[in-house]
Amino acid sequence: MPTQNSSNLTAEYVGRFAPSPTGPLHFGSLIAAVASYVDAKANRGLWLLRMEDLDPPREPPGAAEKILLQLQQLQLEWDGEVLYQSQRLSAYEEVLESLSSRQLCFPCSCTRQQIKAMGSIYDGRCRKRNKPPQEAFAIRLKTDPVETEFDDLVQGLFQQNIGRDVGDFVVRRKDNFFAYQLAVAVDDAFQGINTIIRGFDLLDSTSRQIYLQSILGYPTPRYGHVPIIVNEQGEKLSKQRFAPPVDTKNASQLIHLALQFLGQSPPDGLRKACAAEQLQWAIEHWRIQAVPKLANIPQDSLR
Repeated sequence: MPTQNSSNLTAEYVGRFAPSPTGPLHFGSLIAAVASYVDAKANRGLWLLRMEDLDPPREPPGAAEKILLQLQQLQLEWDGEVLYQSQRLSAYEEVLESLSSRQLCFPCSCTRQQIKAMGSIYDGRCRKRNKPPQEAFAIRLKTDPVETEFDDLVQGLFQQNIGRDVGDFVVRRKDNFFAYQLAVAVDDAFQGINTIIRGFDLLDSTSRQIYLQSILGYPTPRYGHVPIIVNEQGEKLSKQRFAPPVDTKNASQLIHLALQFLGQSPPDGLRKACAAEQLQWAIEHWRIQAVPKLANIPQDSLR
């Protein structure tokens, strides 16, 4: 892999793949990797890699290294150095302190059961606390009832009223780990990411990131959310639901299936070509408009 620092790389298009090292890549995460990689390279851009390792209790030893090895074996080569979120804690703390100094966040001790009783949309009940509670608490960002909208590259126009539909959201969890929404917004700005291709399951969180970007004065990237794969129970294929890791010995078959899933119609004659050759074909023939909008596609449909 290249060793040049990504901060020294320049391109009009800068994309990324940002897995959480809670286990090796499964086919669902491979879809996001292939889509983001091919879209970046088809647009003569950079494809950066970020390891979102902010949840140590859920991260088995060696999982990050396994993901890197899988990507190499699948010929998905990234640009620059890998960014590890676990090495960026001081940057998140600085941003959180800035938000606090602007009185934009507050401590909240509400439980999941209480949030569920609110209709799963936080109602701001802890906003007026004068001091942190004695029990464990999270830090929430205050939100206003403003409309957020963006034209998704795959799904089309998406609109959400952040205050009404989401409510004040967590930026640091009760266990003192920084929340995904804060870390991803900070790191996308830090890495100069301007195009994000990822799974449909993250579509609903995009408005929160755009809201944070606006508050922090960060540019807003373009977003595209590709379909996800579900298991027999209709649940997203994930490591938490024991999705099997991809077998990179079958790299050619995996890349071919991924391109089929993404609506790219690779020719049958390419099926036995090596992964690198198939990816090159995909870069030359990529049509993001052909990616299906359907949110959930059963894994069995790919067999």
